[in-house]
Amino acid sequence: MARIAGVNLPTGKRVEIALTYIHGIGRTTARQICAKLSIPPERRLNELTEDELGRVRETIDKDHQVEGDLRREHAMNIKRLMDMACYRGLRHRKGLPVRGQRTHTNARTRKGPAKPIAGKKK
Repeated sequence: MARIAGVNLPTGKRVEIALTYIHGIGRTTARQICAKLSIPPERRLNELTEDELGRVRETIDKDHQVEGDLRREHAMNIKRLMDMACYRGLRHRKGLPVRGQRTHTNARTRKGPAKPIAGKKK
């Protein structure tokens, strides 16, 4: 099993797909990495040599922000909005949708399960 950026990648999958198991690398970035290192994207991860795996590891470490660093930066951005007490920060703090979605009937994912209100019967 190949381990890149602290993530165990599935060996039977194509390189392009296996790289997407790393947080911060999607299909497009995985294709760019394969093209840059001249690895055919249809090759399986278990067919790569140790040298090729090393080059993939090095490229990801050098050029891309992934896993813990990316998650930390994302959390810090949200914390900064909350500390500024701007509108988006207040919505994060209250656990409501941030980007202007309707909350009257929807937004159950963000608000959690519906809570019954006593005496509200029509």
